[in-house]
Amino acid sequence: MLGADMTNAALLGLLGLLVGSFLNVVIHRLPKMMELRWAAECAELTATEGGEACAARPTPARFNLMVPRSRCPHCGQAIQWFENIPLLSYAFLKGQCRHCAAPISVRYPAVEAVSAGLFAWCGWTFGLGWEALAWSGFAAAVLALACIDWDTTLLPDDITLPLLWAGLCAAALGLTGTGLADALWGAVAGYLSLWLVYWAFKLLTGKEGMGYGDFKLFAAFGAWFGWQALIPVILMASVIGAVVGIGIKLMGQLREGGYVPFGPFLALAGLTAMVFGPSSILAVLGL
Repeated sequence: MLGADMTNAALLGLLGLLVGSFLNVVIHRLPKMMELRWAAECAELTATEGGEACAARPTPARFNLMVPRSRCPHCGQAIQWFENIPLLSYAFLKGQCRHCAAPISVRYPAVEAVSAGLFAWCGWTFGLGWEALAWSGFAAAVLALACIDWDTTLLPDDITLPLLWAGLCAAALGLTGTGLADALWGAVAGYLSLWLVYWAFKLLTGKEGMGYGDFKLFAAFGAWFGWQALIPVILMASVIGAVVGIGIKLMGQLREGGYVPFGPFLALAGLTAMVFGPSSILAVLGL
């Protein structure tokens, strides 16, 4: 059995490496795609209201997760296939562009390695089957959301909403160990709880303490883990967020407006709940 578990972990870990490479593309391009979409909608609205004011604007080049080819952001040189092999290419290139020697962010191999580790855990725990693939998909989506939110303070609907529906569907198919009723009420409670916190904070301070994407991500966790997991997850996310936020403030690294995105801490708590179980979070927190 140990040999079979190791084989399952290795196979899914390899898949995780490939998925991690693709996640790097998603993390980099999806926010830019959203900005282009918003700009196009704004231009269309402006043209509608102002006649031909925007009619002469050039049509932007095609940009999505597939095209154009990835390029070095410093020199613009197209990245060849052998420069895009997960982990190996980064090591071979010594973390530098082959053409201009500009440094390559360590984020790229880190995302690939974390993705591989999470997928390998799914293979080890669930074997090769739909359950392992479901939780692997969950891990990939949450990892991408954490990085995007940290970079841009955005949690795209393109990921949070499919993650929510996937959790409900997986529960209905018996792939998550969560009953459909628990998943449904978990989604409802996850969204409404943070929505109420958001409005209470806004009414008391006049400021927005979090974004709507946080509501949707927490609702997705409710769908995957059930309503019973919501308190452990939000407690862990809050504790980690407070510690990191205080550390960033002491180092004088707070962003403009003093805002620290909450999504990455929610994501970390969600992945912890996946690997160790929600009840383990309460044990670590001494509750």
